[in-house]
Parts: sequence; structure tokens; C-alpha cells
Amino acid sequence: MENNYHTPVLLSECIEGLAIKPNGVYVDVTFGGGGHSREILKHLNSDGVLVAFDQDPDAQRNIVPDERFKFVDQNFSHLKNNLRLLGYRQVDGILADLGVSSHQFNEAGRGFSTRYDADLDMRMDQQRELTAAVVLNTYDEAKLHKIFGLYGEVKNAKSLAKAVVTARLREPIKTLSAFKGAISTLIPKGKENKYMAQVFQALRIEVNSEIEVLEKFLLQAAEVLKPGGRLVVISYHSLEDRPVKNFMMKGKFSGELEKDFYGNSQKPLEMITRKAILASEEELLRNTRSRSAKLRIAEKLDKS
Repeated sequence: MENNYHTPVLLSECIEGLAIKPNGVYVDVTFGGGGHSREILKHLNSDGVLVAFDQDPDAQRNIVPDERFKFVDQNFSHLKNNLRLLGYRQVDGILADLGVSSHQFNEAGRGFSTRYDADLDMRMDQQRELTAAVVLNTYDEAKLHKIFGLYGEVKNAKSLAKAVVTARLREPIKTLSAFKGAISTLIPKGKENKYMAQVFQALRIEVNSEIEVLEKFLLQAAEVLKPGGRLVVISYHSLEDRPVKNFMMKGKFSGELEKDFYGNSQKPLEMITRKAILASEEELLRNTRSRSAKLRIAEKLDKS
């Protein structure tokens, strides 16, 4: 594994949450540096299987040389079909560590970090055509306003959208420095880092269709889990955590819990964690990325 690629967050809590059966079939849908995957493999015997998904070509440097390990270079929104291609209709547990890996933040050329002056890319899948620069230079003002407000929860989203549209009339906004220059008067003094993090979050979510992809994944995860199988998800902001929590609790992303004629709930999962599990003080000191992490665990209900 590449050194310092990514330190796995809430590692022991994830393993405990999966309740691993030594001969079971497990899926890590966000392989990255392979930290979680390697720990899962330690708990499997020779009959156990781990399937790992990752659309980022960089993650393939970390593939585990183990006969029990199978790698799928696809986005996890294609979970069900790819598992079936491998011969697995149902699995015992699924782990998702959402968000951007430390490696992606630290690679200046990927454009995920506000620390480096780089091209505004932000694609997790480098085969996609949509980049942050394309969003900034082609979306109309109303759409930019919606993205900054909804995905970044930026307070002056309307003014920000107008500033972008005005600035790109002079020249295209292609780099971080050009972007910062275009919106410099709107960045709150003393809160520059937080503000830019919110703006970058909004762009990243749009570029990678993160909310849509997450919802597709959750629906498929509930379908492919065996009764009693576990779904373990780590999220890093409310836009991720909200659909995870709602789906685990109600089997849907909004509205009330649905019941049948007899009053039985129609949800596929049962929430194991009453409250989200947070990182310990020790982990917070060791890994700053764990600061915003929320872990939720659910179990597939047996409807038979």
C-alpha cells in the first residue's frame, strides 16, 4: 500500500459493526488505500471473500495480493450488477467510507484541495467529462446559485453565483487562483478556509453526482444484503449523513415511514446505532480527518 495514502477512519468500530462471519462475503465499496479492506481480510478464513470497489485509477496501486480479494474498478452506484457478474447475488456485509481520501486531497493536480493552485478538476472518476471548471464556466447563474446554496450551504450563494458569471465574461475560470481572484470580495475575512471548503464541497458534489450516487448505492445495498447482513456507512457532512440516516430508519430518503395494511413497516433495514458513532479523543489526535466522521450501522431485516 502506498505510504500515507489514506488512514482508515473508525477502523475498529467498522469491523465491530460488520459483525464479520469468517466464511462470509463482504464488500468495501470505497477501497482507496485499502486500510478497511485489509482489516476485513484479517477476520476472514480461506472460504471468505472480499469484493472492493473504486473508480479512482490511483487506488489500483493498493490492490491486495490475496486470493480472497476481488477488485472492481467501478463506481459503487453499479454495486448490484457487478456483484452479479462475479456470481454474488447476496452478501453478508457492506462498508462505505464516503467523501474524498487523504490521497486525493494531497494530490495537487486533482484539484480537490484549496491548498494548491491547480486546475479546477475534482473528478473522482477521471473518465468523466464534467469538471469543476466546466461547472463554473458553463452553468447559468440560477444553477450555480442552487449548487452553492444546496450542496455547500454557502450563505451568500446568490452573490457568489453572480460574481462567477460576471468574472468569466472577461476570461474563463480555470484555476484555483483565478477562482479566488474572481470571488475575493465575497470571502469573509478570518473565515477564508471554511468558506472555500464549503464552496469546494458544493462543486465536488456536483461534479461527481455524489448525492444521486449515494442514494442509488443505498437502495442496491439493501437489496443485495442477506437477512441479518450489515450495512456500515461513514459520512463526513450532513448532506451525506441525512440520506444514510433516513434510509436506515425509514427505507426512504424523505417522508414518513411506510407501513402495510397490518401496520408492519416496509423498511428493509433496522438501525443498529441509535446515535451516530464518532471518533474517540485518541483517534482525533491521530487523524484529523476523523473529526467530522459519523458512523451508522444497520442490519437487513428478515421478511420471510
